[in-house]
Amino acid sequence: MTPVSSHAPHGQSPLRTVQVLGGGNAGSSAHVRSLAAGLVARGVKVTVCAPDEAECTYDFTGAGADHVHVPRSSDPVSVAALRAVCADADIVHAHGLHASFRAALALGGRRVRTPLVVTLHEPVHAEGARAALLRVLERRVMKAATVVLGATSELVDEARRTGAQDARLGPVALPTRTGGPAGPEDPDGPRTKLRAELGAVDRPLLVAVGSLERHRAYDVLLDAAHTWRRLDPAPLVVVAGEGSLRGELQARIEAEELPVALVGSRDDVPELLAAADLALLPGRGETGRSVLVQEALHARVPLVAAGADGIPELVGDAAELVPPGDAGALADAVVRLLGDAGRQDELRDRGLRQAAAWPTEDETVAQVLSVYDELTQPTPLL
Repeated sequence: MTPVSSHAPHGQSPLRTVQVLGGGNAGSSAHVRSLAAGLVARGVKVTVCAPDEAECTYDFTGAGADHVHVPRSSDPVSVAALRAVCADADIVHAHGLHASFRAALALGGRRVRTPLVVTLHEPVHAEGARAALLRVLERRVMKAATVVLGATSELVDEARRTGAQDARLGPVALPTRTGGPAGPEDPDGPRTKLRAELGAVDRPLLVAVGSLERHRAYDVLLDAAHTWRRLDPAPLVVVAGEGSLRGELQARIEAEELPVALVGSRDDVPELLAAADLALLPGRGETGRSVLVQEALHARVPLVAAGADGIPELVGDAAELVPPGDAGALADAVVRLLGDAGRQDELRDRGLRQAAAWPTEDETVAQVLSVYDELTQPTPLL
């Protein structure tokens, strides 16, 4: 196989890339959809290996890519299926730790070494024996990867510490949404209707989004809600997401009579955020470049977030940051912000300026394409 430029000069075959996706992360799935569309538009042949449910949600074929169903599993059958798809690829690009591990297994032992690009979207969150296993997977992936792209500087540093031979910053752009920031309140508009549906007509609406898992620190959010319960009117806290802690969190909400509603997974998160008075990120980000954070700033919704992972780098001075795990600081920041309309307006303006400085989808695709070109150029003879 002779490497060719992704720009495919006349008479040469287009670059062939396989994008490997686990399908369990909204940020990485949306990124692959955006990346596939941009690469196809530039003449690259793209195949996305992902579970069927990811294809149903993100429509990779609608972006011009081929889709091959590969389950989220590292069993021999799944790895063999992935190996077959990657056989003719010029570049394999895996997203997330588990997808990258499967890609490394699929490419292992081949006579011709196909470059493996890995994008890390989020830190590893686990405890006990599972954490130890994930560290082993990390080291295996870092050793196998030709280039590692980290969505934040923190992820790049961690990749280098774990053994990556070439780790670079590769910010992930938020895919373009239809519509713009919320305008003036319309009594009959969708924002008002959504707030009425949620039960927040005459009270502030606070929104958090993310899986109901330990690293999201929703226990901290519920602790803070004790303070907000004493406000008049008490704000309604809406948490969109599902996970293993639903039963535990719901039991606390009911036993402590907290003004918190768990509304499950939603397919209208941008609209939900646009309806909110404040967005909350009490724990670690949804991803290294949290989709919640990016959606909130684009929608001009003031954000209160724990200063963990890559969040400070992402938001700059465009959010109220509090120490991770500090329920008192979270509660106080929300109370202050709800009572200070001027500060809310300031954060809205700063949020738009910060969002304007983030990389666009075109810039993200161009950076990835430059990495592909670098890795597929013929090696000069000495």
